[in-house]
Amino acid sequence: MTNRVDLPGITWRRVSGKYVVAELLGLVATAVVLAGATTPLYLIGWDGAPWATLAAVGFVLLFAAFTPRRVRAIGYQLRDDDLVFRRGVLQQRFVAVPYGRMQLIDINRGPLSRVLGLSELRFVTAAASTGVTIPGLPAADAEALRDALVELAESRRAGL
Repeated sequence: MTNRVDLPGITWRRVSGKYVVAELLGLVATAVVLAGATTPLYLIGWDGAPWATLAAVGFVLLFAAFTPRRVRAIGYQLRDDDLVFRRGVLQQRFVAVPYGRMQLIDINRGPLSRVLGLSELRFVTAAASTGVTIPGLPAADAEALRDALVELAESRRAGL
């Protein structure tokens, strides 16, 4: 039995499995920062410093354990009139962005993403609440999706 909300008739396209690696490497960076943040606690001789470090490590490990599931929950699908995007395990979010409302379709690639061959596709509409970002797309797929969406958006705005 599942309590997951889903939309009938949609086969979700998934992001790349490499995105899990990117997220986990981000958590490693977070762990380093948290370790650095607890170092002064040891230097001042606070007795609770080991507990603070343990809590920080536990926090990072908890997020790391759920990262593969969070990445699998990300999906998108192109429908006749809109792009539907979903994400979230506990807090599920579904957004439908009509092609005619898309104003900007942007591709972002950070240093780690470039190394892994991944991109992030971001859509901007007039409504701030419908801003959608699809992370973890292979670079070629992101460019092809951007080009297809730009074409669809232009044709829908022109009323074709």
